[in-house]
Amino acid sequence: MAMETAPHTPQTPPSPIVYFDRRELNQLLGLYGRMVSAGHWRDYGIDGLKDAAVFSVFRRSSEFPLYRIEKRPALARRQGAWSILAHGGLVLKRGHDLEQLLKFFDRSRFAVVD
Repeated sequence: MAMETAPHTPQTPPSPIVYFDRRELNQLLGLYGRMVSAGHWRDYGIDGLKDAAVFSVFRRSSEFPLYRIEKRPALARRQGAWSILAHGGLVLKRGHDLEQLLKFFDRSRFAVVD
């Protein structure tokens, strides 16, 4: 008795999703922790997309993100894989190195002015 098998149907491989690696995620969460303790940020979100990994930070969880830190590997040879975007998509900074890029959020930029 022969077993019938389903005809082989070619499947397209799923498109790869871009994620943060452990070192990158540690840097992002370290910054997030410092900003939360300073009272600037309250929530975050992480998205893995087909062409980018996005770390969004919020003042309140029900609002739009204050900043988006994006990793786009396709832009690595051009202006850099990393970028910081403000609300509305305004690019605040681009770079090749995440650690250097995150210096954008140093404390002097967020000092209260009387």
